[in-house]
Amino acid sequence: MQFKVVIPARYASTRLPAKPLLDIAGKPMVVWVAEKAMQSGATEVVIATDHAQILAVAKQYGLNAVMTQESHVSGTDRIAEVSKMMAWHDDEIVVNVQGDEPLIDPALIQEVAAHLQSHPAAVMSTACHAIHDAETFMNPNVVKVVLDEHGYALYFSRAPIPYPRDAFKTASVMPDAMTAYRHIGIYAYRASFLNTYATLAPSAIEMYECLEQLRVLSHGYKISASMTAHAPLAGVDTEEDLIRVRQFIASSL
Repeated sequence: MQFKVVIPARYASTRLPAKPLLDIAGKPMVVWVAEKAMQSGATEVVIATDHAQILAVAKQYGLNAVMTQESHVSGTDRIAEVSKMMAWHDDEIVVNVQGDEPLIDPALIQEVAAHLQSHPAAVMSTACHAIHDAETFMNPNVVKVVLDEHGYALYFSRAPIPYPRDAFKTASVMPDAMTAYRHIGIYAYRASFLNTYATLAPSAIEMYECLEQLRVLSHGYKISASMTAHAPLAGVDTEEDLIRVRQFIASSL
């Protein structure tokens, strides 16, 4: 199958300024992400940035990059601008690979694209995997997703969902029979829906949870989730994450 990858790479970051340019084993983080994306079989990989320095670094490494507006609320809004700029066909599948995921598995990128292609009722696809421990389940930095019987997302939250009321009355231990899923922040869209997404008003739940995919659900569209075996190691949100990723990559070279 054919699909594109767009990597949103915003310069500003509250916790790690200029995050896409941070050095990991001699290369900027966004370059590591782009190289992983190119291994996925994508027909085109585009870095979408709002800063001239990121654009220059991408060009230095021979990567395809474009400048986008600074005002975008989310990575999906930025990718919608790229899709329109590139005049991609409505049926083109576009995968959003976040610019702070230097350890992402190329197989996951391909998997999410293929999942959308096989689910025509969905306008977007994403990925998730099972949570088995209460610490992860309760962590607000770990986004959870609840699915319906057909694998479509009912809701995404930083809160522990579904909440096992009776089990948690006495101890924070996950019930053996309970199914809970961690959401992985990768998305595939059809280019036609990217054009639609750009016209949708941000929703209250999107703003409260700081989860852009909730805009899609709140406007009545379907998101299908692939149950993956290719869950990436955590991305880079903090200085501690950066140290961990640097150590992991250094040990694997």
